[in-house]
Amino acid sequence: MRSRLRWFALVGLIATAVDMGLLLALGRAGDIKSLLAADVLALTTAAVVSYLLNRYVTFGANRSARWVSSPAMFGLLAVLAGSVDVAALLLLDRIGLSLAPAKAIAILLAAGVRWSGYRWVLFNTVRRELAERTPRVPLTNDLRLTVVIPAFNEAANIAHTIEVIAASLQERLGGSVDGSSFEILVADDGSTDETADLAEAAGARVLRLGRNRGKGAAVRAGVIDARGRSVVFTDADLAYSPQDLWRVVEELEDGWDFVVGSRQHEETTTLVRARRIREVGGRAINWLTHLVLLARFHDTQCGLKGFRQDIGRVVFERTVIDGFAFDVELFLIAEQDQLSVREVPVSVANRAGSSVRIVGDTVQLMRDLLRIRRRAGAGGYRPSYHQDLILEGSLAEGKTSERASEE
Repeated sequence: MRSRLRWFALVGLIATAVDMGLLLALGRAGDIKSLLAADVLALTTAAVVSYLLNRYVTFGANRSARWVSSPAMFGLLAVLAGSVDVAALLLLDRIGLSLAPAKAIAILLAAGVRWSGYRWVLFNTVRRELAERTPRVPLTNDLRLTVVIPAFNEAANIAHTIEVIAASLQERLGGSVDGSSFEILVADDGSTDETADLAEAAGARVLRLGRNRGKGAAVRAGVIDARGRSVVFTDADLAYSPQDLWRVVEELEDGWDFVVGSRQHEETTTLVRARRIREVGGRAINWLTHLVLLARFHDTQCGLKGFRQDIGRVVFERTVIDGFAFDVELFLIAEQDQLSVREVPVSVANRAGSSVRIVGDTVQLMRDLLRIRRRAGAGGYRPSYHQDLILEGSLAEGKTSERASEE
């Protein structure tokens, strides 16, 4: 991936040099007296050079990459950016600016239009791809569902949370909390109080982490250890109702690989509002995730998410972030593997006295986003041979998987 990014940047520089050099050469030689004609010819030549170099050098044999396999879209954005370039150049020339600096400014403006256009197309293209369910072979696990609850020093809440979730699931699924049709798995993140003991007394299976590592580490351990055909993780403070949890289960059983709650969904109900600063901070954090993700997800940090079990396991086996940014890794891997993703509304009851630290956690999230981006650039989220076999093997007969195209 890094080598491709370097080639992509180099091709951009070459195309820019061709554009600038050809315009200056034509202008000085007088071969084309019309500045408009000269700029159009320079832009067209640069666009052709860029497309051919990216097709045959940057992406090589990977002809499925979006800008290689969609020449019409590439051409449309080139025309749009070129129009901005020409308009800016003619305007700057008219006010008396010399040719070289005028063209440099025009190139910068056109580059901004081109970048914005690429991002807009990618956001919509990736979202459309993720919204397509992939037929998969049904799982045969005896257990229908695992609910994973990450917990750290939740002695005051954990027993009540387990009882509420278990009662709701028993009503819908039958069975009992001890595992005849579902299980509740508490991933105890190194609690120093009685969280683990109280969870076991309430009937949950408890996975004890030796020390406090973070929510991401606890969820990872729980999902990998889950036994149910569907795996849903939710917060220990019942911020999301059992009805929301069940909505995620229904979508998973309807064939979606990855189902996520969204507090920004148009049907979401907020029962207890968070403080204003937390709401603003949450939206800012969601915006920052666009530095890593291609698709425009409305809410990456919602604490209610679910996976088909085999898919969830191979996703979480590749995650490394132990803090709150682990959610971003999930979306990045979903984009990369072209998993089907479904967003559902939730009923949110924000708890007073949350352990979230606005400033400290935001700084840590920024660090983790940079770490995720570097790791993705180095190919660190690609599936291993074993994981790739699981992804391929989960496809229905007659279907072949399509790895996400590299941008």
